[in-house]
Amino acid sequence: MQRVLHFAAGLAVTLVVSAASAHTVDKGLATISLDGPLVNYHLLLAISAVNPQASAGLYLGGPDAPPDYSPLLKVVQERIVISSNGKACTPSTPALTPPAHEGALAVLDVRFACPETPRTLVIRDNLFDVMGPQYHTIANVQWSGGSQQFVFMTQARELRVDVAEASSQRSAGSFFLLGIEHILIGYDHLLFLLALILRGGNLWSLFKIITAFTIAHSITLALAALNVVMLPERLVEATIALSIAYVAAENLFMRKAVSHRWAVSFVFGLVHGFGFSNVLRELGLPKEGLLWSLLNFNLGVEVGQAIAVLIAVPILFWLRKFRWEPRAVLAISVVVLAVGLTLFVQRALFEG
Repeated sequence: MQRVLHFAAGLAVTLVVSAASAHTVDKGLATISLDGPLVNYHLLLAISAVNPQASAGLYLGGPDAPPDYSPLLKVVQERIVISSNGKACTPSTPALTPPAHEGALAVLDVRFACPETPRTLVIRDNLFDVMGPQYHTIANVQWSGGSQQFVFMTQARELRVDVAEASSQRSAGSFFLLGIEHILIGYDHLLFLLALILRGGNLWSLFKIITAFTIAHSITLALAALNVVMLPERLVEATIALSIAYVAAENLFMRKAVSHRWAVSFVFGLVHGFGFSNVLRELGLPKEGLLWSLLNFNLGVEVGQAIAVLIAVPILFWLRKFRWEPRAVLAISVVVLAVGLTLFVQRALFEG
């Protein structure tokens, strides 16, 4: 029994350490616009998106030398590959605006000269080779009469755009994958779900808990992504951490927590939806593109959530076969409570 408790505590601590960085900015926001045979690549990049080893190699700052961001331009020139009608476009005229202050975004602009005006444009993004596998570029490709949205990830590096079609195209698959990735690496969301279902009762109770969470976060995800309702990011992230601590405390101190757990799931699910929306709100997509991207991102979140629940629930039901299961639940809840409180203090007092 003692070994089981130590294992559970160690696992929870590992998740908590990961949760502290679960919302670290690890994406670039790219606007790719066409002007005849020229392709303008405009990238907003958080320096924190560059992994530490790459940062050292690019001389992005240190105690003994001021930061030099210019090597990032070379990275973009080398790792972004664009072709027009099957012919390679040549990068030229690079420009970089460094971050105005700590935590601000660097702005990188590279102009690609193509042999001829594109009818078919192919864009390949290999920035992951420098930024790390967690990095992704959310892109909005614009041309006269149309646009297309896409998320470049390690498993989706290339986009083909039919410029001759004067309409907005929708790359559902990439936003779907982004939703799955976001929930599976969003350890604070997973910790909240774990705390919810630890004392979730029977299958019907678990169904109500998961359904309430799904409906709630879908509502606020849509409202926030469409700029109907917005809350300060710092408030949202701190409340998400508080939700983890609250549900863990219920597991410890309230004997009848199960009876109203679906309501708790719904209330805090509304807050988690605002957290999910932060991925899409910064993109500046046209409204029709945003609606489609939002739908597929949310479907990805649901699939990722379902994967997590399908893994966790059988394990929890298996644990119920043992007499020491209540003590294991209490031990895990204690650790999750400590994690939630730690994240709350961090996000409420030291971030932003």
